[in-house]
Amino acid sequence: MNGPHKPRLRFFESSPAQQHIAEHDRYLFAPGPQTHRVNVIGIGTIGQEHIRVAELLGRFAVHGVYDSQGLSVDNLLAHMPAKQRGELVRYASLEDACLDPDVDGLMICTPNYTHYDLLKTAVRSEKPIFLEKPMATTVEDAAAILALSNDYPAFIQIGLQYRYKAPYVEARHEILERRSIGDVAMLSMSEYRPPFMDKVGQWNKFAEFSGGTLVEKCCHYFDLLNLFAGSRPARVFASTGQAQMFTEFEYDGKRSDIDDHAFVIIDYRNGIRAAFALNMFSPQFHEELIVSGSDGRLIATERFDFFRNKTATATVRIERGETGATRDVDVSYPDDIETSGHHGATFFEQLAFAEQLAGRDTDCATPEEGFWSIVAAAAAQQSAAERQPIHVDEFLDERGLSALSGAES
Repeated sequence: MNGPHKPRLRFFESSPAQQHIAEHDRYLFAPGPQTHRVNVIGIGTIGQEHIRVAELLGRFAVHGVYDSQGLSVDNLLAHMPAKQRGELVRYASLEDACLDPDVDGLMICTPNYTHYDLLKTAVRSEKPIFLEKPMATTVEDAAAILALSNDYPAFIQIGLQYRYKAPYVEARHEILERRSIGDVAMLSMSEYRPPFMDKVGQWNKFAEFSGGTLVEKCCHYFDLLNLFAGSRPARVFASTGQAQMFTEFEYDGKRSDIDDHAFVIIDYRNGIRAAFALNMFSPQFHEELIVSGSDGRLIATERFDFFRNKTATATVRIERGETGATRDVDVSYPDDIETSGHHGATFFEQLAFAEQLAGRDTDCATPEEGFWSIVAAAAAQQSAAERQPIHVDEFLDERGLSALSGAES
């Protein structure tokens, strides 16, 4: 039987020297049974990535697709193998894609500002739903999605995929399970990267559609900081600006207002403090997480040199001083997985989705966690606009959401 934990020798599976192995003789070279069918809604960059990764993962079949932009679907079909293309259903409407009784789950990969409205249709299906990040562009919509999920008969998984990147998976084991650096006291995270890529309609260049850079891009990092802090943000202070990118960019007569750099400080309810730095006019990708604790320090890094067309390199360093051994560890996923999308994170995010479709509990981003990533991000956006700290309880109370502040979860 091909169970979910059966080893899969993908290198040999695709090797020309192994193609003499017939289908009925394939075991380590064969995917497990695809017992579920999923529709993908939104066939832009991330939607196409999910379709490619689903084929690589082999745990569920992409049954059909829907996108209001016909060119996106045309482009997808033009690059798919003939067999896959012939089996894929192309839906004429969102309702048809969501409510098809032959489908077991939905993946919503549309632009940020469409998520909540699309979800209102998707939940009529009562099917499991994967909702890309950010779950919404405003705290109010995020709260509405959270409330909806509480009464929903199936699960809703939020696409906060950076928690599945190799360095952060290992960091979570070291910090939260092995407690290698003792009690966490301070967090520091940074991302240096090139600017936002082109999108259909260039929606990601405008805060009204993206939610702002700290919501659109950085909800991943606020999710990670929340995880490592093990707490909820109490106070947020941010400084942002538009220094280099899109300063002269206009679309349909509107000037881009998207931030391209930021500093954010978060005070958590349990006393832990965090800092985040963003730069979106860097020539290369570089991420770093530093966590300081009572017994040492952890440094997790990821570097991606796309100019040289190299896969990402990632390391985790544990510094213990006189409290224990210091070590450096290179971390990576198999090359096919590493290069499939977002340095392998999409693969393991989909694996969590597949496990939930199969009725098994797994670690994935919940609507509650998605909500608090939006709270941190939106509070930071407001702090930068007002040039003053934002107290999260007051921030939620102003929006009629004081019931969601409460005690720690």
